[in-house]
Amino acid sequence: MFLFTSTRFIGFGLLFSFLCWFGYSPCHGEELSLSLRSRTEIEPKTGRFFELERSEKWATETTAVIVCDMWDSHSCKNAVMRVEELVPRMNQLLHALRDKGVTVIHAPSDCMEYYKDHPGRKLAIDIPKASNLPPLIGRWCYQIPAEEQGLYPLDQSDGGNDDEPEQKLLWQEELLSKGLKPMSPWKSEHPGLDIESGDYVSDRGDEVWSILENKKIRNVMIMGVHTNMCVLGRPFGLRNLAQYGKNVVLVRDMTDTMYNPNMPPYVNHFSGTDLIVEHIEKYVCPTISSNQILGGHEFRFAKDLRATVLVAMAEPEYKTEIGLTEFARKRLWRDYRVVMVYGRNDGSGDLPAFQRLQEADLLLLSIRRRPISAQDMSVLRDFVKGGKPIIGIRTANHAFSLRQGSPPPDRLTWDSWDAEVFGGSYTNHYGAEMAVSLLPMSAEQQGHAIIADCGIESLRIGGSLYKVAPLHAKCVPLMNAQVDGKPVEPIAWTFERADGGKSFYTSLGHEKEFEQECFVRLLENAIQWGLNH
Repeated sequence: MFLFTSTRFIGFGLLFSFLCWFGYSPCHGEELSLSLRSRTEIEPKTGRFFELERSEKWATETTAVIVCDMWDSHSCKNAVMRVEELVPRMNQLLHALRDKGVTVIHAPSDCMEYYKDHPGRKLAIDIPKASNLPPLIGRWCYQIPAEEQGLYPLDQSDGGNDDEPEQKLLWQEELLSKGLKPMSPWKSEHPGLDIESGDYVSDRGDEVWSILENKKIRNVMIMGVHTNMCVLGRPFGLRNLAQYGKNVVLVRDMTDTMYNPNMPPYVNHFSGTDLIVEHIEKYVCPTISSNQILGGHEFRFAKDLRATVLVAMAEPEYKTEIGLTEFARKRLWRDYRVVMVYGRNDGSGDLPAFQRLQEADLLLLSIRRRPISAQDMSVLRDFVKGGKPIIGIRTANHAFSLRQGSPPPDRLTWDSWDAEVFGGSYTNHYGAEMAVSLLPMSAEQQGHAIIADCGIESLRIGGSLYKVAPLHAKCVPLMNAQVDGKPVEPIAWTFERADGGKSFYTSLGHEKEFEQECFVRLLENAIQWGLNH
């Protein structure tokens, strides 16, 4: 009896393995619960975008994942090291997706000779040719019409190699010593990625399309490298699948970019990847992250040590959404991971993506009298309670309070925000027609890290003077100003909050002040001060 049962079990196992080679999945009926991130322009031609998320459930039997060009080597040593770092997490993700019944397609371009006898390669070759092959599915795609609406964010004309000159020379010598071509040393997919029964191997657009069509797949995830080149442009890449109607997403934390920080826009390498991800979310397709399947946090490279700055804007009067957007593009992306949050123009207090404050290291705030959702308020209070730094400009001291009346039933205010977070006592402001004079600073004020070296004494104040005195005893005034015949008012100060956190506030922030280098430097210094204390 035992022998018969064991034999029958072995027989079923062989049958199961045989069926797997032909794409059979036992996991019919499973679903993936995903959050797709995309970006929508606030108003045409503003260059400012809401970051939006929507939930979707994907049936696993109609879902595929494509692994793009995760080669065993590369001409760029830094790129090789980043791939090595990606591989364990990516392999874990592939196993999780495969176990759920998702079709896996390995696409190490130019490596098909290595796989000529591999079962996965034979599966791809033997798939019946789809009857609806798109006309250009066999070609690279360098742009789709939607991308014409915006500017491509990176200059990759140098090939994107970010190795230092000496490192590059040593790596070329090492590749030559191994008998490999320095400019194209790849032979196969990285061996740390498992190719298992039922997986396909192909680098051809028509084959990949045929796999998707024959298996009735409409949902596709793409992961791999490099985002700004192969992941976007290959025949099976994001652009082609998006323009030909597949519900395609980029797995944004399972990718890397070929970008050299010595090229425009002269930002950190990882910021370059973020900028490409943003471009994709605006014009090509949504993105997801690996932790939506694996749990925990999004993957982050060990050398990505950037602090995360969340910039929240919701006030139309002083046009700080214009000034802060330009400030972030020119100054913050260079060194920080940046999240831009814009309020809706209807004054509702809706702040799309404000929940990302949970991952931020510093909040830069320019909001005026917006009651916000209970969920957003909870995240904000947790951020403050956690002692994290806050930089506020202009209307930030009455960001979440109303002048009069009560908030809508689904919104909350924080009426003591000014006193608790900035140590101020804002009541109103003088008329815009009343000239404001910047008062001389003491040597101690001039030597403060926020004031030093920014040339703030040359500032031309562009807006009305806020009435903010008296300040809390733990405030340190850095700048003062005055309207003729009226009391002196502090216009910039630091504050040590009861939660132990540090805040900086300035009533400056008028659009005319953003035009002045000294004010921009002041904001830069304040952010550095906040993150260093």
